Amino acid sequence: MPKTIEGQLDAKGIKFGVVVSRFNHFITERLLSGVMDAILRNGGADENVTVAWVPGAFEISLVAKTMAESGKYDTVIAVGAVIRGGTPHFDFVAAEAAKGVAQVGLQTGVPVIYGIITTDTIEQAIERAGTKLPNRGFEAALSAIETVNVLKQIGGE
Repeated sequence: MPKTIEGQLDAKGIKFGVVVSRFNHFITERLLSGVMDAILRNGGADENVTVAWVPGAFEISLVAKTMAESGKYDTVIAVGAVIRGGTPHFDFVAAEAAKGVAQVGLQTGVPVIYGIITTDTIEQAIERAGTKLPNRGFEAALSAIETVNVLKQIGGE
């Protein structure tokens, strides 16, 4: 029988860095609330969470990298909202934010979880922030908790 490693949803003792985009704050504040709800519901504590606000989704990667490299956090959660407008700006920002967040995790070995929503409309963003669909911030925090616990098992901690 093969050994199976599965993460548990236990946030006790986990140190979280959360990078939140101020742009579209009416959405990102709801996503941040979802992050905190998931952490607290799963045994985490407010004092183990540091929130860094940045101007927009494009700036998230650099701050996430700085947090990950600091050694202070077990995981970093990236939260933002990129909503399509009438120009190609959306495509560039959405692609670079996703690429940047993925690179940070691979470069640092710290789980950096992508909680940036990309939508065509404000209505879709509101739904993804928890009005009709599950809150994407909540889901990102659950992914962070589980991933940290998988890595702890692999590392033998």
